[in-house]
Amino acid sequence: MVTNVVQLTESKKHIQHMSRVFDDQKSAYRKNPMPTIEQRIENLQTLKDILLKNQDRFIASINSDFSSRSADETLLAEIMPAIQGINYAIKNLSKWMKPSKRHVSLLFQPASNRVEYQPLGVVGVIVPWNYPLFLAVGPLTGALAAGNRVMIKMSEYTPETSQLFKDIIEEFFPENLISVTTGEADVAIEFAKKPWGHLIFTGSTAVGRHVMRAAAENLTPVTLELGGKSPAIISADVPMNDAAERIVFGKAFNVGQTCVAPDYVLCPSDRIEQFVESFKTNFATMYPSIADNKDFSSIIDARQKARLEHYLEDAKNKGATVIQINPKSEKFPEGVRKMPIHLVLNANDTMLVMQEEIFGPILPVVPYSQLDEAINYINDRPHPLALYYFGYDKDAQQHVLENTHSGGVCINDTLMHVAQDDMPFGGVGTSGMGHYHGEEGFRTFSNAKGVFAKQKINSGKAIHPPHGSLLHKAVYSLFIR
Repeated sequence: MVTNVVQLTESKKHIQHMSRVFDDQKSAYRKNPMPTIEQRIENLQTLKDILLKNQDRFIASINSDFSSRSADETLLAEIMPAIQGINYAIKNLSKWMKPSKRHVSLLFQPASNRVEYQPLGVVGVIVPWNYPLFLAVGPLTGALAAGNRVMIKMSEYTPETSQLFKDIIEEFFPENLISVTTGEADVAIEFAKKPWGHLIFTGSTAVGRHVMRAAAENLTPVTLELGGKSPAIISADVPMNDAAERIVFGKAFNVGQTCVAPDYVLCPSDRIEQFVESFKTNFATMYPSIADNKDFSSIIDARQKARLEHYLEDAKNKGATVIQINPKSEKFPEGVRKMPIHLVLNANDTMLVMQEEIFGPILPVVPYSQLDEAINYINDRPHPLALYYFGYDKDAQQHVLENTHSGGVCINDTLMHVAQDDMPFGGVGTSGMGHYHGEEGFRTFSNAKGVFAKQKINSGKAIHPPHGSLLHKAVYSLFIR
């Protein structure tokens, strides 16, 4: 009871502080509604500098939050793409900010048309726990490039990283430009209710629905980066080692706690045994051991580990064959949250592993006979955030692209589309809406304002009342055809 009272008191403080900062940022935005390119680049450069200076501290804090998180995974998936995204924004910001000229029909001449990109004001960012640094910095980069002020709600499941990020941001940025909020889920609920210029949420589809409902009360525009069951299709003729090696990488990275991790594999029925053996071989090459291997990360907390173990028990009870990929057949002491990858064969739709996004080291393998059977299997289900196809035939690649819907696609790879600076990243349908990264991030956090401009000559007089003149009839004759 005492703990609940303390939590409520702390949450109330967070919410009151958040409301005050929101008002301060709105006021600051009104005083400077169009920051110069120099101001924006200075902010981005400061952000880059503090990430570079504090990368070891972030590696340590994320490792602590996970109990064991690969330092190289943090470098590869958090710090490096964050830095590269900032570099790309700085390099291209001048081009993005430039008003774009648009065509003016003869009917409206003499005049000019242009689109100007104006900051939206105060942007809200809700960050998940699986990549707490990158999924804070990525949206922050786009919002700052577009000239906005930003408030960030960090995850309560990564308390050390959340607090470190908050402390560092507060040291180098004024609160009315960037503010970081911590706190429990009730703080996030109140955060989503604010009338943001734009709100971006990364997390589960179920929570995304609640965020969208809250945003709807203020007609707040949202970008939802959700998840779903991202399939990997293995073609009938791709070298199995090529496919298995890249699927191992995509699934084992952060032990599958990635929104675009391969969630299940569609494999030709006569190649499943080959896939299993190749998967084992490639996993053992990358991870000769698990328990003492600093390259192999842990599950974020005991609750998530229990959820994953429940999925496996459910699959076994319903007739699945579960193969543990554990090269040294290691046992894990009580309290250790490392978990081997498990391949699930003979999975069916009654099993939780085929109903829920797995978000962990479990990989169902579903057999198919013809490529269109695999495509139909995907299309019978909600649109995934990512789709992976393994096969070198260009016609087959295009056939998959044209006949499936997903937020993004990798052909003969996994995960890497997320790291491309000059491509949009986002979902479709139940896997999300909206895009960010690179130029799309700048556009998402900007108001594309159309400007039609005339000077002294007013050709519009040709259509002023009273109507019915020969001039009116000539206009209709010329332009209604």
